Amino acid sequence: MHRLTGYTDRWSVRAGGSIGFHVASAESQPFTLSFKRIHCADPNPKGPGYRATAMASKLDGTHKGFSRGAYPGSRAVATVEVPAGPLTLSGTAFPTTPGRGAQTLLALELPGLLVSLELDAAGQVLARAGSTVVTGPKLAPRAWCQLVATLANGTLTLKAGAATANAAGAPANPGGTARLTMAAGPAAGDAPATQHFNGKLEAPALHGNALIAAWDFAQNIPTQTAPDLGPQAAHARLINLPTRAVTGALWNGSAHDWRANPSHYAAIHFHDDDLGDVGWPQSFSLDVPRDWPSGLYAAEITRADGAEDMIPFFVRPALGAPTTAVALVFPTYSYQVYSCFVRPGRGAEIAARAKSWGALLETPDMNRQFGLSTYNHHSDGSGVSITSMLRPQLDTRPRQISLMDPNAEGSGTGRIGCDSYILEWLDRIGIGCDVLTDHDIHEEGAAALAPYRSVIFAQHPEYHSWKMLDSIEAWLGTGGRLIYLGGNGFYWRCEPSADAPDALEVRRAEGGIRVWEANPGEYHHAFGDGGLAGLWRRVGRPAHALVGNGFSCQGRHLGFPFAFTDGINDPRVEFLRAGIAPTPGEKFGDRGYMGGGAAGFELDSFDVLRGSPAHGLIVAKGICLHDDFCPVNEDMLTIRHPKPREDWACADMVFFETASGGAVFSVGSMTYVGSLLVDGANNTLAKLTANVVRRFIDPAPFHLPT
Repeated sequence: MHRLTGYTDRWSVRAGGSIGFHVASAESQPFTLSFKRIHCADPNPKGPGYRATAMASKLDGTHKGFSRGAYPGSRAVATVEVPAGPLTLSGTAFPTTPGRGAQTLLALELPGLLVSLELDAAGQVLARAGSTVVTGPKLAPRAWCQLVATLANGTLTLKAGAATANAAGAPANPGGTARLTMAAGPAAGDAPATQHFNGKLEAPALHGNALIAAWDFAQNIPTQTAPDLGPQAAHARLINLPTRAVTGALWNGSAHDWRANPSHYAAIHFHDDDLGDVGWPQSFSLDVPRDWPSGLYAAEITRADGAEDMIPFFVRPALGAPTTAVALVFPTYSYQVYSCFVRPGRGAEIAARAKSWGALLETPDMNRQFGLSTYNHHSDGSGVSITSMLRPQLDTRPRQISLMDPNAEGSGTGRIGCDSYILEWLDRIGIGCDVLTDHDIHEEGAAALAPYRSVIFAQHPEYHSWKMLDSIEAWLGTGGRLIYLGGNGFYWRCEPSADAPDALEVRRAEGGIRVWEANPGEYHHAFGDGGLAGLWRRVGRPAHALVGNGFSCQGRHLGFPFAFTDGINDPRVEFLRAGIAPTPGEKFGDRGYMGGGAAGFELDSFDVLRGSPAHGLIVAKGICLHDDFCPVNEDMLTIRHPKPREDWACADMVFFETASGGAVFSVGSMTYVGSLLVDGANNTLAKLTANVVRRFIDPAPFHLPT
């Protein structure tokens, strides 16, 4: 367990508002708190320089610490009144790891008596009533089986599919108020649940002489509640975000959208490593002073024994008080989707460098109790599709190394670290900006963007909700000017839960670069409106149409230079040439703190057939002629790419005007921002990008070419 860590109750807060912090300190040791405004989060001593400003607050100083636990494993819990007399406990199960330890499917805690359906360590199903146990057959992995345990007349009977077994001398059902736990063993008080079940459950029910309760998982699928259709309406509460909208026992391929035939989706998939809100009490709440500038901040917590953490958050201007014409959007949806990415061995790999740089040492692979990323697999092999922000996200921190950059001067930054380059660069060239987050745009819609003439999207804005894309398009329709300084952006659909606002859901359907794929029949979100999941391109809203380029190539964390094309001399982009006098073929961006160059890692290219505007100008290209750079899966209709390598293994720098007087500028590379601060931002790439920002905040309208 990390000795000192925590999380916030939201990603951003307006100046003058409040934000809560939840901290765990091992052995309940005290900790010291201070706040920092982060200008550049890179700890690399050869990089642009870590820079932060101390922000005094009334909370500064020593705080009492409390030990807190994090307990993965999903389940459902309901309380029900059970009459004395005969009792039947039933459900249909689809086990995914039978034989991998004892697992509890259903556990009914009556006064003085536990009645349950379980799997033993070998995968045999058993029914339990007190000390009486009946064992049935081994359950086959990934196959449906109906299970029924009946307690009546001193006999406990187990039916598992066609098999039946019974035992005499069983206790009587005393009746009373009972708690039913589904997919885990019972937990006493605040203790963690045990014997978590991996697999799907469907139609759990209780009967006496009549129906007591029957839970229908086909209803209320977007929620964290499973309704009881019985007379008591003893609805079950879901814990730790199990997966819904999954195929059930009746599914036969005739429906692929759970909304069309919910009865085919009457199951919930539980995992022993699901994790939602870890539920730590609030440790302190910060009332953000109204004079704190908009920006990236962190609560810096330390202990006398050297334990430390930095818990990031974002401060927006007070309501109705934007401070500049520019906003930088921090891609918190993408942060959260990637967060807690367990990469075995990463902590050990970076330890020496992190210690010498004064960087944070803790990584997700060292702290698996905080759950997984949607880039991981569950222990049963299924893909992780749901992620919560209400837990420590140890790979989303300032002063952090994300990977071992192969470049000698490379920083290995990711997420907040590399996005802070944009903040530092804007500050150095004298352009102020406010900050926004993805969560702000989803919650507030186009109104979050409306105060700003130009909005910058950062290094890797990969995940967005339907509402977010609607909001961005609506803002562009009012004349907004969009600057996209990254790669692999606007790629996957991601939807939040209305019932659990801390949670996001991703389903990796129908192609795309991905570490797992959704099962057939499970391509629709459980969250939101249940719409089709997967790539925005597959859904019909390609990045090309929004920003002019789209994901086409991925390789190692290496960077290459850009070269100007003939498009740089077009009169429409005269503003780009100010102070740099570029010529076609001239290279730039050949150094950087990410992979060694501005065009690299993940790249986006221009393609009219995919939706890029026909009037879009490619003003520069960064071509990655390296054997490790490969095309995206969705472009490979045969074993050979339909285009020449230089037209897909490239970052296309694109400019185009919109009909509303606005414009879009996109660079199409994930390593681009790593070159902004080279030579103190006195380089061609930085000057070119500064020209874009200055023109995009100029109120003079752009005009479509004739």
